[in-house]
Amino acid sequence: MTDAVLMLEDGRTFRGRAYGAEGSTLGEIVFNTGMTGYQETLTDPSYHRQIVVMTAPHIGNTGVNDEDDESTRIWVAGYVVRDPARRASNWRSLRTLDDDLVAQDVVGISDVDTRALTRHLRERGVMRAGIFSGAALLDENGERRPDDELLDDVLAAPAMAGADLAGEVSTDSAYVVEPVGEHVATVAAVDLGIKSMTPQRLAERGVRVHVLPSHATIDDVLATAPDGVFFSNGPGDPSAATHEIELLRDVLDRRIPFFGICYGNQLLGRALGYGTYKLGYGHRGVNQPVMDRATGKVEITAHNHGFAVDAPLDGESVAPHDGGRYGRVVVSHVDLNDDVVEGLRALDLPAFSVQYHPEAAAGPHDAAYLFDRFVDLMADPTNQKKGDA
Repeated sequence: MTDAVLMLEDGRTFRGRAYGAEGSTLGEIVFNTGMTGYQETLTDPSYHRQIVVMTAPHIGNTGVNDEDDESTRIWVAGYVVRDPARRASNWRSLRTLDDDLVAQDVVGISDVDTRALTRHLRERGVMRAGIFSGAALLDENGERRPDDELLDDVLAAPAMAGADLAGEVSTDSAYVVEPVGEHVATVAAVDLGIKSMTPQRLAERGVRVHVLPSHATIDDVLATAPDGVFFSNGPGDPSAATHEIELLRDVLDRRIPFFGICYGNQLLGRALGYGTYKLGYGHRGVNQPVMDRATGKVEITAHNHGFAVDAPLDGESVAPHDGGRYGRVVVSHVDLNDDVVEGLRALDLPAFSVQYHPEAAAGPHDAAYLFDRFVDLMADPTNQKKGDA
């Protein structure tokens, strides 16, 4: 087995074995607390430019299949695990996780104390990091590169704050996901890093989904004659997404029903005039408790976000943008671990969003009702639709 080194931005070093492809990779290092769903995690475009640490100790047990991918490729910049499975065992498994990582040139490291690493990131916050193995760990003379040289590589990597990344993961051209059964509504879904299960969840409810690139204009949106507009999850800093925020304001001005998840929630917050900020270590996993404040129900939810909306937690507030032209807003959902805003609802516009992932691949499914709520919002005859001014 080939030696590998994980170097953190603050100089902390972890040594292990190469897992997946050999070489070097740089990115923001984050941890995911899910016990299941490693295939969905790897193929989630929201992890673009991030090195993912799995806190579950055994990874790769069920291999890889062709049904559970959330996109057409692995997006993580690097992968850190403790104990990779010696063999995969599942009736749907077609190949090993290690084979997929090698085939897609994803550099990883195993035999790392991921519990110590996670505690370090929890206390110090997420940061830039690099994984080095094989030839990338050696100099031109075949000698092991010194740690300070590896650290220089890490420090030269771009930070996630200020990064505008949606365009790097979005579809190049529009496509349509047809409804299952009777057609009840049409949605223009702006792909900021969309997971494949999201339009599928809408299609299951009779919605025809036009998936549009992140650079879509309001004319592109209106050309689909939408009953509603959806903004997806995605990577990067929401404060850098100027085009998408202006597009969303065009949607809100026309009172087209809107639903956003994850990155889409942050963009709704910014379109309304609220700020966003970077979390110390983010929420990533399938076990986050969130309260729906309208019902008092607590949902166990899937998360993948490192930024959050800065909005008043209690009571109504007036959306700050342009003298309050978008009216009143409430925080609809809140994380019970740390009181982070997990949802917004406009009271004077047909618009709402959540920070977590109700499509819930790989689970849980507590929040699936939000897609029904969006369908009901589009069916409400009091909402102005299809771009009428």
